[in-house]
Amino acid sequence: MEPQAGARISARAFTQSLVILFALMMVAGLLTRIVPAGMYDRLSVDGREVVDPTSYRVTQRPDSPLWRWFTAPIEVLGAPGNLTVIVIIIFILFIGGSFAVLDRSGIVRAAIGRIVGRFGQKKYVLLLVISFFFMALGAFFGIFEEVVPLVPVMVALSCSLGWDALVGLGMSVLATNLGFSAAITNPFTIGVAQKLAELPLFSGWWLRVPVFIVVYALFAAFLTNYARRIERDPTRSPVHLEDRAERETYRAVEAGLGTEPPRMGRALAWFGLFTLLILVVLFVGPFIPALSDYTLPVVGLLFLFAGIGAGLLSGAGGKTVGRALLEGWKGIAPSIPLILMAASIRHIVVQGGIMDTILHWASRPFSGATPFVAVLAMYGLTLILEFFVPSGSAKAFLMMPILLPLGELLGVTRQTTVLAYCFGDGFSNMVYPTNAVLLISLGLTSVSYPQWFRWSLPLWLWVVLVTVVFMAVAVVIHYGPF
Repeated sequence: MEPQAGARISARAFTQSLVILFALMMVAGLLTRIVPAGMYDRLSVDGREVVDPTSYRVTQRPDSPLWRWFTAPIEVLGAPGNLTVIVIIIFILFIGGSFAVLDRSGIVRAAIGRIVGRFGQKKYVLLLVISFFFMALGAFFGIFEEVVPLVPVMVALSCSLGWDALVGLGMSVLATNLGFSAAITNPFTIGVAQKLAELPLFSGWWLRVPVFIVVYALFAAFLTNYARRIERDPTRSPVHLEDRAERETYRAVEAGLGTEPPRMGRALAWFGLFTLLILVVLFVGPFIPALSDYTLPVVGLLFLFAGIGAGLLSGAGGKTVGRALLEGWKGIAPSIPLILMAASIRHIVVQGGIMDTILHWASRPFSGATPFVAVLAMYGLTLILEFFVPSGSAKAFLMMPILLPLGELLGVTRQTTVLAYCFGDGFSNMVYPTNAVLLISLGLTSVSYPQWFRWSLPLWLWVVLVTVVFMAVAVVIHYGPF
């Protein structure tokens, strides 16, 4: 049976997130019965609403019946600000469907094949170019789960060049995760979080570009040093014995890299043109007020047209493209109830009148803390929650309504809060054994989780240090626009 195209949310990851979010909904409901209601005054500053930190007062508890705890995921669609939730859900469906078409029609694989053909005689240049390609997929388009089918291809290529499965994993799924985390215009983290923060979409990119460059440089040094070491002495590879048995498995996959359907050139040109248009919209959007509010749906539509058009031009046929589109929507659909449930937690708390009380209590332990300590606390909190709720967009709906006003109370700009959230959400994906993408990727190779953890740990320590430095810079410069 042919595997389904596009991203797939595993049953285990979905069930785990569903149970945790439902439990949090019930906890939120119980808190509305225990915690006293309270309120901060809101002030209008440059056309946006901010909390007045000196104005907290206790108020009368609203009458909110218990049954509304269970209907909250539906109610959020009609609540104030519901348009943001709807736009993000539609956008996620557009991206998921489009990438499924690219997956089914072989366009991403063809792009990799062309890179291999161009740099195949310069193996270390090839290693750096492919790693950059995968990092860019994550940083610009939020691609992560979708690269899993390409893992065997990259492992096959790595083994054929004298390296091992760890290098293959590194230049594919690890590179994608690093790009996803050191995001420039990642719609699933930067896009969703900035939309919730009412920031100009993809604003602040001028600091995220250096983050991407520094993380890429760290990663490139780490991966090339390791590849050179095992090329000199293959027995130094932690998976040397396991790889020897696996090489035969990957030979057929490797052989397919050189083949490309005759019409693929037109498909790649079409997708390249739309990619250029998307990048133009992403970078000019923050500077054009008329476009800024519509950037997310415009990018989603362009990506959908890019995927469908490229799929048809590749010769896949309308029926294949249509089936892939449906498979992509089906694969991404489980994220919708998770997003609604995560958004409903805030809805329950707001309806119960305790949101400002929670903010008041949460800010008191940090009342004497510097903004930098507050940012580190946000980073740490996101890292902890990531272990339990892997969905980045669902976690944004869960955390940002708390983190944003808390940051304002502690003197942290919204843009810096978004940065701390995105760092915490992304970089732990390839460390935690609860992450389905990591487990599936390792399952496609001979690498065990303990081997992976020991191999990648030095890189993660450097990445954490770098991200802490960049967060300190963001605090010092009052990273904005606000």
